[in-house]
Amino acid sequence: MFNPSQHDVRRFFCEAFRKHRENQILTPLEAIARDWIIQHPEYDDQLIDVERALEADYSVEQGQTNPFLHLSMHLSISEQISIDQPPGIRKAFQALAQRKGSEHEAQHEIMECLGEVIWNSQRSGLPPDSAAYIESIRRR
Repeated sequence: MFNPSQHDVRRFFCEAFRKHRENQILTPLEAIARDWIIQHPEYDDQLIDVERALEADYSVEQGQTNPFLHLSMHLSISEQISIDQPPGIRKAFQALAQRKGSEHEAQHEIMECLGEVIWNSQRSGLPPDSAAYIESIRRR
């Protein structure tokens, strides 16, 4: 199982951004990351300098959004939708995107659901509840 470190994740997004800026060939995963990076130009400054990215502190006390966490969640949700795992997420996403009029906004809504499911899982010590996750998306 692939379990990247915080630095691995930050390097990955910075590298995808660099390759994009330099018109270099991207791996399929980097291409998906690039698509989300493009939709978040507010993160360009954090992605341009790898060393600064590795040192950055996005703790709650700092009051900043962690661009790497945000982009990672977009990437994870995109993968979930592409393979329809958990089952039903693709249909729930499509319905939410239609209601919101934006796939991007639908993903942001799903992030809230995913965060809640992960938090509940960590608190209970049980695996994430896929059914609750899909139902939460449907309720949005």
